Amino acid sequence: MALRHTFLALILAGLLPAGAATAADTKPAGDKDFVAYAQPVIAFTHATVVDGTGRKPARDQTLLVDHGRITALGKSSRIKVPDGATVIDAHGKTLLPGFVMVHEHMFYPAGGVEYNEMSYSFPRLYLAGGTTTLRTAGSMMPYADLNVRDTITAGKVIGPDMDVTGPYLNGPGLPIPAVHVLSGPDDAERTVNYWADEGVTSYKAYMQITRAELQRAIETAHRRGFKLTAHLCSVTYREAVEAGIDNLEHGFFVSTDFVKDKQPDQCPARADVTQSLGALDPASPEMKSLIRLMIDHHVALTSTLTVFETFLPGRPKAPQGALDLMLPEVRAQYEAGWAKAQSGKLGASVDTYLKLARLEKQFSDAGGLLLAGTDPTGYGGVVPGFASKREIELLVEAGFPFEQAVKVATANGARYLGRDQEVGTLAIGKRADIALIDGDPTKDTSAIEHMPLVFKNGVGYDTQKIFDATHDTVGLH
Repeated sequence: MALRHTFLALILAGLLPAGAATAADTKPAGDKDFVAYAQPVIAFTHATVVDGTGRKPARDQTLLVDHGRITALGKSSRIKVPDGATVIDAHGKTLLPGFVMVHEHMFYPAGGVEYNEMSYSFPRLYLAGGTTTLRTAGSMMPYADLNVRDTITAGKVIGPDMDVTGPYLNGPGLPIPAVHVLSGPDDAERTVNYWADEGVTSYKAYMQITRAELQRAIETAHRRGFKLTAHLCSVTYREAVEAGIDNLEHGFFVSTDFVKDKQPDQCPARADVTQSLGALDPASPEMKSLIRLMIDHHVALTSTLTVFETFLPGRPKAPQGALDLMLPEVRAQYEAGWAKAQSGKLGASVDTYLKLARLEKQFSDAGGLLLAGTDPTGYGGVVPGFASKREIELLVEAGFPFEQAVKVATANGARYLGRDQEVGTLAIGKRADIALIDGDPTKDTSAIEHMPLVFKNGVGYDTQKIFDATHDTVGLH
């Protein structure tokens, strides 16, 4: 690490020519090098299509793209491929909509209470993992997130379209230097207004916020035309719903509604929360009442099974491809955390995890709007480029048919963000945001991990080239 920074300093000081930093005068891969298809008219022929609506897959389909829009979709025998079109033979392949993930970050755990901004690697890796639209669910460096969003929108760099959430809205008690501590409801209002003026498009409350601060933040955000979500602890889900919140994060994994003698505006001890969730009966009147309240008040729920899985014993290590992306020091940090999880020292219960994962399906089956995200936090096992696919696999494990799991990660997110007229499903007139799978994940969910091409606005990117160019970057930049 020190040697790397010394070379960079010498180059910037003009003491070494830039080419001296490498053994050969080679140019690193740039975004243009990742483009595999940029032709105006592209035809995917003989594909299996999972369109994001939740419907069963359609077989032997042809999908036409013309200047970034889907212009035809149907049986290959009925769709005429235009003269001059670039044809992609999709026999044995599956097309999915680009993912719309709503609990993402542009930062990554660097150890302890520090988080490093991933302005270079994460936008590219999210795209390589099939995510073409995302919401950041909390920011450590909001100006960086806003500038990344704007450079992507301007076409200067590649990455998903971004809804940028402002900095965390939180009270005292969180030992993270990058997080502002609210001093009361007036400060909550001031903070929401300030960041609305700076260009953020959503907000997130956090664990130690008070009911009064949350209420004011929600009211102020709604006045400005934006939504507010939360990862709660001091405030219960029921209290937040009654205050008018739009979205709750992490499924029911962080709900404190069932803690005995829960004190207002205070986070219960972690052990008490764990005990209450372990004892929770999904069929209880209290649970059914909470789900009904959320649905009646149109409160969406975000599934982030990926991050909770990392704490469980008996679960697989991050894929080799994800490990290769990590800075060596960060990889060592992750490996140590994973070893602790396998030993059971992190205290996570497989039974409780599975129960809470299935509660997300119970919420969805009752008519609730379930969304998907990955949350690349914890001790570092959740890596963009891989985690979005894993989230869908975990939704299937929780009981969702594959087509419904895809809907959660595409159409539902687009609907919540108000972008469903443009993205979220494969349909005529919509933007050509498409993930191409080599195989049939409707028969074997793990096939989703084989995603050689991702198209955004009709431009196809070679995902392996992106992964190759971002080795040893996660945790650094």
